[in-house]
Amino acid sequence: MAVVLGAIADDFTGATDLANNLVRNGMRCVQVIGVPDGDPVFTDADAVVVALKSRSCPAGRAIDDSLAALAWLQRLGARQIFFKYCSTFDSTDQGNIGPVSDALLDRLNAPQTVMVPAFPVNGRTVYQGHLFVGDRLLNESGMQDHPLNPMRDADLVRVLARQTDHSVGLAPRAVLSEGPAATRQHLATLRAQGARHVICDTLDEADLATLAEAVVDMPLVTGGSGLGQALPGQYRLRGWLADVAEPGRLSPGSGGALVLSGSCSRATLGQVAHFLEHWPGFALDPMKLAEDGAHLDAALAFARDRLREQVPVLVYASADPEQVRQAQAVLGTERAGQLIEAALGHLASVLVQEGVGRLVVAGGETSGAVVSALGIRTLRIGNQIDPGVPWTQVPVTDQGRPLSLALKSGNFGGPDFFTRAFEVLP
Repeated sequence: MAVVLGAIADDFTGATDLANNLVRNGMRCVQVIGVPDGDPVFTDADAVVVALKSRSCPAGRAIDDSLAALAWLQRLGARQIFFKYCSTFDSTDQGNIGPVSDALLDRLNAPQTVMVPAFPVNGRTVYQGHLFVGDRLLNESGMQDHPLNPMRDADLVRVLARQTDHSVGLAPRAVLSEGPAATRQHLATLRAQGARHVICDTLDEADLATLAEAVVDMPLVTGGSGLGQALPGQYRLRGWLADVAEPGRLSPGSGGALVLSGSCSRATLGQVAHFLEHWPGFALDPMKLAEDGAHLDAALAFARDRLREQVPVLVYASADPEQVRQAQAVLGTERAGQLIEAALGHLASVLVQEGVGRLVVAGGETSGAVVSALGIRTLRIGNQIDPGVPWTQVPVTDQGRPLSLALKSGNFGGPDFFTRAFEVLP
């Protein structure tokens, strides 16, 4: 097996987002959950993405997990390493993007890496080092209310400088517009000046293509999944990739249709509202979950009743920022999140065993909890539902069919995502 790209993602939906773009651009891709204990069970992957749960954990743990993933990917012979984080650069002043990038650079003995969070097709762009979501600066986009990693500064050079002791540089749009050679020269100049991390302006697909050509020989690149859609073309030009027909082909989906949503992003709140206009839903309340098991039992009974009617069903903890703050004030931020994650993980485990075969999960932390509860370790990446979100599949023990699973980052997908996802699955 010749693995071209080995990726380390700091959450589950981010891993799937990157894998989706790799498949769409001709790479056969497998996503593994956590660092495997032994050798891989697959032999035909061009790219392997290791999904960690390291975005919001203590920086020391994020570093340890990321270095373990790097060592495993190096065993596979990966030509290039990709550290994947969210296109909204979710992190705090303590990390984890800066500390993990530094640790990976140290282990690879590499002098420099680029930071390319932009994903223009999803409205994430960077100009003069400032990150925009649509036409709003990051700190005015709703991300300032993120319950775990509130982003209150759109200047990524400044944000990253608070996370690392090394110099942070900028590759501005004016340089990128001159092409890959000029961009490579600019990076070399910054490297000579001591800049270890370089935030890269990116406004459109042409900028991503320029960056991919400029950085394809770097041992380590970092960013969102936008860069992942541009790199395969460069690998192909170097003869590292063979042409493969239908790299995202999956088996037909079957079984009950369930949506579990823990994300509180604006996009997900809109998707919940749209779904409830057409199909039933059950709202999980962390305050009631803290009292006893009756509320979770009620959610399970609700889902079972609707699934027997053979209609899609939604169980959600998505709520507006004020409701989230009220629950966190009473229960504490960590416990409120743990209650929701444990409840959604339990629902997934029980209902998949009872016949759910098509499952959509919204939110990075929620996806991590669900995947862990189901004991999933390897996902085959299929075709895209919306930019950044593909269907994936994993065998289900004793069921004779695969589980079709879509892990959606909170900010991704159109308003009708929850209803349309089941329509596009073969």
